[in-house]
Amino acid sequence: MRGLTRPLWLRRPGRSALVGTLGAVASGLAIAASMPPWGFWPLAFVGLAGWEYLVVRATRAQRWRRTWLTAVAWFAPAMCWMWQFTIPGFLVVLVIFGTFHATAAALVPNTPDHRWHWLALPAGFTCAEALRFCFPFGGVPLASLPMGQVAGPLAGVARIGGPVLLTLVTALIGTNLRRLLTPFIITVRQRSLAPVSRVALSVSAFAVIPIVIACSALVPSGVDTGRSASLVIMQGGGPQGTRASETGPRFALERLLKVSATFDRPVDLVIWPENIVNVKELTASREFGEVLAEARRIGAPISVGITEDADGGERFANAQVVILPDGTVSSRYEKKRRVPFGEFMPARDVLAALGVPTDLVPRDAVRGRTPGVLETPVGTVAVAISWEIFFGGRGREGVREGGLLLINPTNGSSYRGTVLQSQQIASSRLRAIESGRWVAQVAPTGFSAFVSPTGRVVERIGQGEAAWRQYTVNLRSGLTWYHRLGDKPFVLLAALAWLVPGVWPVLRRRLRRPANGNDPVTPPTSA
Repeated sequence: MRGLTRPLWLRRPGRSALVGTLGAVASGLAIAASMPPWGFWPLAFVGLAGWEYLVVRATRAQRWRRTWLTAVAWFAPAMCWMWQFTIPGFLVVLVIFGTFHATAAALVPNTPDHRWHWLALPAGFTCAEALRFCFPFGGVPLASLPMGQVAGPLAGVARIGGPVLLTLVTALIGTNLRRLLTPFIITVRQRSLAPVSRVALSVSAFAVIPIVIACSALVPSGVDTGRSASLVIMQGGGPQGTRASETGPRFALERLLKVSATFDRPVDLVIWPENIVNVKELTASREFGEVLAEARRIGAPISVGITEDADGGERFANAQVVILPDGTVSSRYEKKRRVPFGEFMPARDVLAALGVPTDLVPRDAVRGRTPGVLETPVGTVAVAISWEIFFGGRGREGVREGGLLLINPTNGSSYRGTVLQSQQIASSRLRAIESGRWVAQVAPTGFSAFVSPTGRVVERIGQGEAAWRQYTVNLRSGLTWYHRLGDKPFVLLAALAWLVPGVWPVLRRRLRRPANGNDPVTPPTSA
């Protein structure tokens, strides 16, 4: 209405560089605060709404710059653990991932008046996330929106479309929050009803949220087989920020053996963390005898993480094996998703020529070739070693191979703080919901826990604590929609929603243009 002042949050964003910069940083920090270890999940919607406000009606250059700043402000605190790992890598990741998001936003149709702007903007955001989930170096799917939303009401969407669809739904709500609330704000401020059509549109849009939540609760979530298994996870404890080169190869094993010596109950399977045994050849080592002695004393198989020489010592294997009380190594899985700059050095010769200290990773890990499962006396167990749990496809492979539950032996003892460890627990919750399976996560120094098929964390062991936890879990079969479909259909859906609104008007104009290249002439109308 003429003469009435529009509230600041409904006005067109200013062109001030300072306002744009501060707003972008605030939006990014809000998104970061929505995920572990902070975990204020509603802030994701606040941050996304702030970002949308900054880019709406902005020039292409402004959208690129403001989105890049938002992404950097989001990733810098949420991935700060990488600073301890590789400072150059941390800075490069910020630049690359910020560029992904900035480019996606710049390619969205420019004004909110565009018919499909409400869908293209969150779809572009989702495509940028899907890209960083797999590129470069196999992807770095950390500090993602689903990690925060696993604690919120939208978590069940993961059963339908995994992390990609959950990202799209979250972004769709957040970037349209201002648009959806506008009619109600106008009604309150002007003390008169906004146009009925606008109110109806907002109400119907908000109604989609409970519908999505209801659908996610109704889709298949796995089937209880009627069988159960008693599991034990063991954590040796000790200080964070330690490395094997500083403590010696037996440090973690000796601490874990002390914890194991305090356990004397009936159990079906004992699970030890990643990298506990570090040897040249497992069965010929002293460490194998020590693990076997514990398996015999307890009377149950032990699933233990080993690091073993490969290719004559030029490379190494990171594997999880099952040692039975009779001395048999009944099953073995070698890690497939290796950590770039941690377990292998990409483009080693090129980086060495540029002066990068490639000797920090003196040997590359071999890449596993077998499916992500272990055969145990309790049945087939899906396994995702360490950061493989961040990839939805790794848990999906093991479950599709018949996994009745999922285990995640990991080793986060090299990193101080709780940022990475908390995000890993969140990822285990996502994999549990996606698969409809129990997940057992176990680490040398924390966090270790059991996670139910609904994403509930139970029997968690604190950071640095030396302890074991025993829990009886239900063995489950069946596939969720996500485990049947995978990520590709939802990535394609997001890509179409992002690109088609901008490309189609151009194609339509070209199709309507006459063959001679001139614009069609509108015939004069008669008086």
